[in-house]
Amino acid sequence: MAVRLGIDIGGTFTDLQVFDERTGRSGSVKTPTTPDDPSVGLMAGIDEAVARFGFALADVGLLLHGTTIATNAVLERKLPRGVLLATEGFRDVLEIGRHVRRDIYGLRQQRAAPLIPRERRLGVAERMRADGSVERALSPAALDGAAVAIREMQAETVAISLLHATVNPAHEQALRDAIGHACPGLPVSISSDVSAEIREYERTSTTVLNALLVPVVRGYLDRLERRMAERGLLARLLLVQSNGGMCSAAVAAAQPVRLLLSGPSGGALAASRIAAALGLGSVVGIDMGGTSFDVCVVDGGRVTQTMQGEVDGLPVRLPMVEIRTIGSGGGSLAAVDDAGRFSVGPHSAGSRPGPACYGRGGLRPTVTDANLALGRLDAGFFLGGALPLDAGAARAALAAEVGTKLGLDPEEAAAGVVALANTSLAAAIRLSLFEKGLDPRGFSLLSFGGAGGLHAVEVADELGITEVVFPADASTFSAGGILGSDIVHDLASSRLLPAHSASLPALAQAAAGLREGGRALLDADGVARDRQALDLSADMRYRGQAFELVVPWDGAVDEAGLQATVSAFHDLHRQRFSYANPGDPVDIVTLRLSATGRLDAPQAGQTGPAAVARARAPHRRPVFLGGWQDVAVVHRTEISGPMPGPLLIEEDYTTVLLTEGWTGEPGPHGALIARRRVP
Repeated sequence: MAVRLGIDIGGTFTDLQVFDERTGRSGSVKTPTTPDDPSVGLMAGIDEAVARFGFALADVGLLLHGTTIATNAVLERKLPRGVLLATEGFRDVLEIGRHVRRDIYGLRQQRAAPLIPRERRLGVAERMRADGSVERALSPAALDGAAVAIREMQAETVAISLLHATVNPAHEQALRDAIGHACPGLPVSISSDVSAEIREYERTSTTVLNALLVPVVRGYLDRLERRMAERGLLARLLLVQSNGGMCSAAVAAAQPVRLLLSGPSGGALAASRIAAALGLGSVVGIDMGGTSFDVCVVDGGRVTQTMQGEVDGLPVRLPMVEIRTIGSGGGSLAAVDDAGRFSVGPHSAGSRPGPACYGRGGLRPTVTDANLALGRLDAGFFLGGALPLDAGAARAALAAEVGTKLGLDPEEAAAGVVALANTSLAAAIRLSLFEKGLDPRGFSLLSFGGAGGLHAVEVADELGITEVVFPADASTFSAGGILGSDIVHDLASSRLLPAHSASLPALAQAAAGLREGGRALLDADGVARDRQALDLSADMRYRGQAFELVVPWDGAVDEAGLQATVSAFHDLHRQRFSYANPGDPVDIVTLRLSATGRLDAPQAGQTGPAAVARARAPHRRPVFLGGWQDVAVVHRTEISGPMPGPLLIEEDYTTVLLTEGWTGEPGPHGALIARRRVP
């Protein structure tokens, strides 16, 4: 069982990367996503990989899977009927939220309805104090009453988030057990398991999201494992989490909220690896697929992470790779409204019907249609010739939906779509860097995803970036990042403590508990002790601040380790905010543990035979670049030295455009490196 598969299911395409340890060969496959049941498209992609690369299903030992199923369920609000149990008097925490104006200039603030309406939010007669002692005991009558109410509401899933359960989870656990006894098989999520951290609203939101996603993700995994068993695919299935690490299918089914950034995090990790391999300290990774555009930042060799993110405005209090996502991909729809306002995205044509040029019934123009109309895509070589495109349909859609309304010919309309898309992409990158006080001109751009190659150098020009890196197998790069991921579990213990010697006994006890829990999880995953790594960190702040910085705790939990961590906090605060106050008291809010189980990393070998077999000889074709030009077209395998733009570089699943003033040449590890020529 020496074959490893990395799979990234996106909104438009399902990407696979294959690594065969016996031969050292790797290769990629791209197949349309099947939204109604993504496991169908996944198995179709595996079948194509089997046929192309010559292995058997019985040879597959690891199937590493990133998926957007959890994210899509939240965005589309395709969620089951949920019930929330909260401490009596606190059932409206979910609706009150934070008093933050998202649109500071809007006269009428509109908030989305909570995922669980008030009539299905129950107050439970109980109360824990902040120190974990019991203020009001949870009586048998309260337990029975909660179970009866849940049955009457016909709940399909239950979330429990009680006051101060992060310190003492006994009442949450008692409610979970009582509901499990009264309603066998009903999914129950408790906050002390899902997000054991302070901040009531964020903890409750995370727990509710988890509860609502359990039936969705569990159902998908059941279907996938059934299809795998029917086909004799006995590989170990691991899922990608938002933190970039892997987890077992059992963990994913119990805590699916950890999958909300499952797919994009694989690309971010791959970006950090190639940045290190190429010796690039500061890189912006951009992943432009069919549906979305994801931005990640690698600074100082590390992908930035956050301890709290958002999905569609809903806070998620869990560690995750910091990724900014906008609705701007190859399938993003171009439109002109009644007021003459021209827009591209955020809505997408998806894989069905897809862009107008796919010939599957789509009538509205997309970014892909615009690139085809401008000659940047070859209608006969899209996906290596597997999906012929209809240029006439693309031009007709652009003319009907954009050109006629704005008085433009099809080429001008298509150029406008591309220019507007590029502006949106550049704006997302600027925001990701400016909010960290970083200058784009000091970064290299790493472009991946199927659609990114046609836009990267133009976006770089707009940002003042002079170097763009296109990695090998750029279209399936995120799947490649997944291929090299490790098993990771994140644990946390929240307890507000001053950062001085008197707190060391409590800190040592919390750290010991986290380490014990981390080792137990890795042992359950079958990870040998010599392949386990336990990394401690602390959320720290100056007393009175309402936000924390995450500081690695590299030493022992003793006086020397504490002082080193406090000093590192001051340094990090100065770096992030340009000042530090070493004389001010510092608080430790949360201790964190990242428990990592190292998997054998695949060693890059030769590329599989498919790309070479479908390569074409260099030729020229008309491309619209402010005017029609006869542009040279080469296959990526034909590039052996510097080649100046304008130039189109084709490969199976993506095309790279180099405009005037740019030169591309081969780099280490199969990368193509484009640099802006300085006059």
